[in-house]
Amino acid sequence: MKNKTILLIIASLLFGFTAFSQSEGISFGIRAGGDFQTFNGKDMNNDKLELKMVPRFNAGVIVNIPFAPEFCIQSGLLFSTKGAKSADKFLGIDMSAEYNISYIELPINLLYKAQLGSGNIMLGFGPYLAYGVTGKAKYTISSVSSEDKIVFAKEYSSLNASTWNTFNPFDYGGNILFGYELNNGISFQLNTQLGLAKINAENTTFTNEKTTFRNTGFGLSVGYMF
Repeated sequence: MKNKTILLIIASLLFGFTAFSQSEGISFGIRAGGDFQTFNGKDMNNDKLELKMVPRFNAGVIVNIPFAPEFCIQSGLLFSTKGAKSADKFLGIDMSAEYNISYIELPINLLYKAQLGSGNIMLGFGPYLAYGVTGKAKYTISSVSSEDKIVFAKEYSSLNASTWNTFNPFDYGGNILFGYELNNGISFQLNTQLGLAKINAENTTFTNEKTTFRNTGFGLSVGYMF
């Protein structure tokens, strides 16, 4: 119920910005790019996670809704992939696990655009909401690999405290971006993203478990406004 309420409030805000902005000032576009993603947080012993970054991507449609000179709300709908990789050694045997989770993501950024040279410099920040739709967890022991499908749920029960293939589908956090837009509508954008939601599901078998995963990453994207 809480998640539905948040989504309803965000949708209402977007509708309000659209209704009160001048229709001729609203512009639409497409954006795609590559990211390096990982999980931040704590492991089962309450120690800081030390996971490797993995290459991922995002792509989708964006909309700029101006509301004041040089300011607009930039939103859209993106297909975004995230994840992380762990690597360890036990009794001389190499072990690793890699997570690949796909989300439908809604960014809502306050964007400042000011003319610089023949184009516009862009600075922005704001929240994002995301919902997991599919994913895989790949486990490798020595040279033998296996895969599990990511299960989306808020909680699960397992006697294996180190099994993490169940994730909360709902994610949220913050964006910071810096970019440059050419007069022909093509733009280049550097961005960083910090997840605030705990995305790993609760293991109800171990009530004192401290494991916490949060998405985080940075990347470069290219866009085009029509």
